[in-house]
Amino acid sequence: MKALPDEIDLYVWEGSSDLCARAVAGLDGYDVNVVRADMGLAFPPPRAARRIAVALVSVTVMGDARFAGHDWLATHAIPVIWVAGEERGRDPRYYPPAYSHTLPLGFGAAELRALLFRVAGVAQEAARSRGRSPRPLVAVSEPMRALLAEVEMFADCRTNVLVHGETGVGKERIARLLHERAAWSGGPFVAVNCGAIPEGLFEAHFFGHAKGAFTGAVGAHKGYFEQASGGTLFLDEIGDLPLYQQVKLLRVLEQGSVTRLGSAAETPVDFRLVAATNRDLRSLVAQGAFRADLYYRLAVIELHVPSLQARGPEEKVAIFASLLEHELGAPAGKGAAGAGAAGGSGAQGTAGPGAGDSAGIPDWLVQRVAATHFPGNVRELANMAERVAIVRRQCGGWDRPRIERVFERQADDRLACAAGAQAEAQAPLSPAEQAERDRIVAALDANGWRRQDTAHYLGISRKVLWEKMRKLQIAGSQGESLEGLAQSS
Repeated sequence: MKALPDEIDLYVWEGSSDLCARAVAGLDGYDVNVVRADMGLAFPPPRAARRIAVALVSVTVMGDARFAGHDWLATHAIPVIWVAGEERGRDPRYYPPAYSHTLPLGFGAAELRALLFRVAGVAQEAARSRGRSPRPLVAVSEPMRALLAEVEMFADCRTNVLVHGETGVGKERIARLLHERAAWSGGPFVAVNCGAIPEGLFEAHFFGHAKGAFTGAVGAHKGYFEQASGGTLFLDEIGDLPLYQQVKLLRVLEQGSVTRLGSAAETPVDFRLVAATNRDLRSLVAQGAFRADLYYRLAVIELHVPSLQARGPEEKVAIFASLLEHELGAPAGKGAAGAGAAGGSGAQGTAGPGAGDSAGIPDWLVQRVAATHFPGNVRELANMAERVAIVRRQCGGWDRPRIERVFERQADDRLACAAGAQAEAQAPLSPAEQAERDRIVAALDANGWRRQDTAHYLGISRKVLWEKMRKLQIAGSQGESLEGLAQSS
């Protein structure tokens, strides 16, 4: 059978069987990355945007606590091929039922390939279907129209872009728009949340690994840098990237090549980097929490995405109307079709003045949306639109008392979240604490951010070092990396 044009990530939970080795042997020569997902190392599947993923799971792992009542499958939401002695495809306990397929324990390589490519094809077609009707990007306000003009101006530049904006304003939408307007729009768009990189796995995720690089690396795997080559790499929450990871990112940007874990060969990479942050990177540079040389590398072109409040009530209502249209599967009112939101995911277009006309939505709801402040920006507005759509769909009309309660409940939730965030806020460091922080960061730098070596260097225990790092707000210092693990194994 012919391999799919897109690469496939096959995540294997083999339990007491030998599924991983058999999968590697049976898929040799095909564009399939086999990842052992049930190792004690707890190597999490490095899911990349717009990549086809399938799980190969032995029923013998059902009793494994790490599988935890199929939470792993539900979390990753990917098709599953079960390896069992009997048909399990109709069992509603397994997620998702429509994608449940079974192989006998003694399956052959041809059987595996045939079923894998068929299941992957279903997933690929489903992904394409979800992306067939892109929502345009609302640009009613002057700030948004100016931003989109800048996007058009800089889209074809190969230089790095830094996108600023509050949480929920749609920074990834702007990054995707930059990609789609570029000459290399046919290349990949790889989105990575820097604040969600698992502890010690930066190198494996970003640089990839060679077969046998560490325990559980049963096959070679491309990292994010290689996956994005020929397209755009979007690094969200770049301000959360720890210092020891920042220097490695800087080296790739300067050299234009990567070396996978467990390999000595350099692989050239060519991508356009778009980074985004809701933090003041210049302040972080002044505090020693962000490298100045990396900041200047990233901020060649800077774009600012305005908050929802700054865009004005007209745009707020237009976005709300388009979100309702999306949720209800039909225009929320006459003229509402064609408007889109500046937040969320998916492809983008643009809409001019008057997009998202609110005709058909009752005046009291239009006024309520226009007057409401959404600190969570478009993301919070989308949540509100979803709640209102549920009431509209279930009641068959604009039930004002129920919809008003939705607004009141969301306001209560907002206050509770704000109180919790304020309670967790840490006091600024004193001069003495800042000096100690600088000393520990310097020691971590000198020891490659390996906590055990740094603790020995400072003459303290590893536990004391960890407590100091937490107290002194040394974020993301994630200890021994897989690179160190590979070298010691």
